[in-house]
Amino acid sequence: MSGRRLPWPSWRGLRLGSGLVLMAFVTTHLLNHAFGLVSFEAMDPAREWLGFWHRAEIWPILLAAFILHILAALWSLYERRGLRMAPWQYLQIASGLLIPLFLALHYIGSRGIFETLGIPIGYEFELFVIWPAYAWQQSILLVLVWLHGCIGVHYWLRLHGWYRRIAGPLLALAVLVPTLSLAGFISASREFHTRAAAEPQWLAALARAERWPADPAELAFVYQGEKLIIGVFLALVLLALVARSARAFWRERRNSFAVTYAGGRRVRAQRGASLLEVSRLAGIPHASVCGGRGRCSTCRVRITAGGDALPPPAPAEERVLQRLGAAPEVRLACQTRPKGDVSLALLMPAEATSREALRPMNPGHGIEREIAVLFADLRGFTRLSEGRLPFDVVHLLNRYFKTMGAAIDDAGGHVDKFIGDGIMALFGLDTDAETAARQALRAARAMGAALDGLNQEFRTELPQPLRMVVGLHLGTTIVGELGYGRSTSLTAIGDAVNVASRLEGVAKEQDMAFVISADLLNRAGVAADAALLRDVTLRGRAEPLHVVLFATPVELPDLPAATSPRSLVARLFSRPSPAPAG
Repeated sequence: MSGRRLPWPSWRGLRLGSGLVLMAFVTTHLLNHAFGLVSFEAMDPAREWLGFWHRAEIWPILLAAFILHILAALWSLYERRGLRMAPWQYLQIASGLLIPLFLALHYIGSRGIFETLGIPIGYEFELFVIWPAYAWQQSILLVLVWLHGCIGVHYWLRLHGWYRRIAGPLLALAVLVPTLSLAGFISASREFHTRAAAEPQWLAALARAERWPADPAELAFVYQGEKLIIGVFLALVLLALVARSARAFWRERRNSFAVTYAGGRRVRAQRGASLLEVSRLAGIPHASVCGGRGRCSTCRVRITAGGDALPPPAPAEERVLQRLGAAPEVRLACQTRPKGDVSLALLMPAEATSREALRPMNPGHGIEREIAVLFADLRGFTRLSEGRLPFDVVHLLNRYFKTMGAAIDDAGGHVDKFIGDGIMALFGLDTDAETAARQALRAARAMGAALDGLNQEFRTELPQPLRMVVGLHLGTTIVGELGYGRSTSLTAIGDAVNVASRLEGVAKEQDMAFVISADLLNRAGVAADAALLRDVTLRGRAEPLHVVLFATPVELPDLPAATSPRSLVARLFSRPSPAPAG
């Protein structure tokens, strides 16, 4: 109980596997009940093919699955550092704890009697004994078992994209199966007892043929067995709770660790707690669609300090992180149990859903990265749009955005955003800085050529050709997903972004088409002519910046065609919604 990870199959895997076996049994068992709507006599023939679980070679598997499921659930209760959970987890745990209390009598009164007294397994005896005195207990047991199983299956499958497409029909089945089962049980019980009251001799003959016990003393073991099963189960639950308390007391005497969240809040916790449990104990909203089972990845965090205090990811966590394409400093909070102080930033909003869980991450998210930044703007577009119909203005802008966006995409860049009639683009999200610089230069040349094509296309509609100014710079930025809700997008912030934006302004002031920093040209492998270098002073920078000005696209240096394929993330984020033209 020291927190050491168990070898595969883990308790979590055993809990899921045994639960699926039990859910399959419960489903067939309830469907068997539904045949009671036909008649009580139809239930036993249906059991011949639905009740295969009672076969000698299969019954031990079912019993083992039941015992393993209980033990795995109790281990999960022991491992849990706190009892702050989502409502559905409370419901699942409560229903699971109640099931053995209602199941004990049903199990001993059916399987126990059949095995001990040698009575043939059949529904007539159960209908005779259960109805009406124990009908309420049977009905509650049915609802608890089905509810517990459906919650487990739903939160296991909800992360799969195909599950959302069939969730509606499955919900209908989840309501229909227990409804038909209860209706079949009630109908068959009433029919059986009605016939038994009308034909006492038939009931007596049935009791003799199936060797039903006539002496109540023969059934005393049923109630003793019920008390024994309930007593053992409650003792195991109490043992798990006492063990939790003992572990908590023991760990309070050991060194604790501190978790510092982005924003400065600092929380202390005992060693052994996961980062997700720390957040919950402190009341900090923290996404966790799967409830902390290490499946959904919505609890992921970026470790900003103290990474050496973390154990390496277990194989299950490693698989999820690899699926996301996560950076080394990204961890699943539910699977990470620090041994010392750490600092972190939450990467998903607290209200994140399974859709966000399925979206891959860029390895550069939330880290410093040297990239090339491009800013482009149309000169005098406000004057060009005066007197034109709004439809014409939007049509022209969308053609411009589409053409420039395609040029940036083809060069290997990522369109960050459209701002009025301006464009911001990033290069190097998945390449080195040298490649990023060459991609940016190719994009600038392609954009210039594309603008010439647009002017040719609209030559009869515009009083004068469109003119574009471009600023290009390369430097260190912070790349990450910024925003709120649906407005969240991949972007970059930092001095390099500000410099590229101001170089675009320099192009306007100097009446040039392109202003490119010498830093970018050098990293692209282009030797700038010293005679062309100029020093410009930008607001917010103490030192002048070396730049080169170009009047036309043809003056830009030639570079070989792009060879680096665009990354998955670049494709995912390559189509931002244009902002309204201003």
